[in-house]
Amino acid sequence: MKIFIDSADIDEIKAAFSWGFVDGVTTNPSLIKMAAEKHGAKNLENYVSSVLAAVGRGHDVSLEVLGGSFQAMIQQGKVLYNKFSGVGARVVVKIPVNPLLKQNECADVEYDGIRAIHALAKEGIPVNTTLVMAPEQALLAAKAGAKYVSPFAGRIDDFVRECCFCNYKKTDYFPQEGIKISPDEILDDNGIVSGVDLVAKIVQIFRNYDLKTEVLAASVRNARQVRELALAGAHISTIPFGVLTQMVRHEKTYEGMQKFTADIVPEYRVLFD
Repeated sequence: MKIFIDSADIDEIKAAFSWGFVDGVTTNPSLIKMAAEKHGAKNLENYVSSVLAAVGRGHDVSLEVLGGSFQAMIQQGKVLYNKFSGVGARVVVKIPVNPLLKQNECADVEYDGIRAIHALAKEGIPVNTTLVMAPEQALLAAKAGAKYVSPFAGRIDDFVRECCFCNYKKTDYFPQEGIKISPDEILDDNGIVSGVDLVAKIVQIFRNYDLKTEVLAASVRNARQVRELALAGAHISTIPFGVLTQMVRHEKTYEGMQKFTADIVPEYRVLFD
């Protein structure tokens, strides 16, 4: 499984890449705004360029459009791709799978996201389909030509959990097999019992039909969820910096290091002189 960092903070990105296992970056407008403000950047274009340069060639960085209509997403996708391609990392344009703000608001534009994916892909512009919450959405995006689909595992966990529980933190572990509320009933969202279950079902559909689109698991909340996403077959997980730092930790590892250090004899240290 490839690992992306979900961040626009150039310090976090540089640190994560220095560890030697990060393959790419995902961003969104909010992350870029917060990171630019943190670093005192006055010009967002220059800041984004500096991030792409820091990531370097051979890695993908997702940049998101703002527009909600087909024409706006096409125009903005081309601007992002043309403006930042060649700066450093490969630009991937993030397009929402469904740009509507409210259900049944204007059904004739519900497919504008899918149409935009198809139009950009035909022009050779790679697309990351964002806000995927159902396997059928992922299937449509893949058939339209998306390079990546991003199912939001953590948000589905929240949505399912909100049906019965109020007191929880987003970082709390949510079991991939779902939560039983009676001997015969598991909380679910139209047959999806957890965010990991959502990812697993998308992976299975793509395998069934040999679809080349990669499943990029997003909205990752903790290290255990990363493990389960890898077991579910996600091609990529995009992971916040704080969760990346959790992944290398275990109390028995610390205990073992203390024992190893105590066991080192002076005669062995001489080998390193």
